[in-house]
Amino acid sequence: MEQREKILDATIRVFNRKGLKFTMDDIAGELSMSKKTIYTVFRDKETLFFQMVDYCFDNIKESEQAILNDTSLKTEDKIRKILGVLPEGYKDIDFRNLYQLKDKYPKIYHKVEERLETGWENTIALIHQGVEEGAIRPVNIIVIKTMLEATIEQFFQRDVLITNGISYGDALQEVVDIIVDGIAIRK
Repeated sequence: MEQREKILDATIRVFNRKGLKFTMDDIAGELSMSKKTIYTVFRDKETLFFQMVDYCFDNIKESEQAILNDTSLKTEDKIRKILGVLPEGYKDIDFRNLYQLKDKYPKIYHKVEERLETGWENTIALIHQGVEEGAIRPVNIIVIKTMLEATIEQFFQRDVLITNGISYGDALQEVVDIIVDGIAIRK
């Protein structure tokens, strides 16, 4: 694994323990590496965090591709999994602390928003496929996309999950279930 990825993976682990309050010393300690070495790869903490956003979203896209390629899944199951995709290594990360991003790191927060709002092509195509197959009812995809984006952005903008003792993964799964199943009890 290249040094950049090792540092990014360590940053994710340290972030999970300390939230946004992690320091470069924390990452150096996690890696048993000098801060000087880290600074040869990342200019500063903000640059590291900025690149971590792309790294995390790129890993999410890899997991999404694996779901798309899984021939054992029905279209509806693929939609459910893609809408709530989190790579295996991210299952235990406490994303609830990201609500602090907007005020402390607005540039990074904007990057998160940008990544949330792009890369929907596979999901949109899968929803169209589900409609064509009759697996799901015809829906306005823009509404679904906006609902999911807005909900995730609210999770990142406010401390609503922490206040209510809900993990990010559980909250995301609940949102996906509501989008895919609705809230009505089917008999």
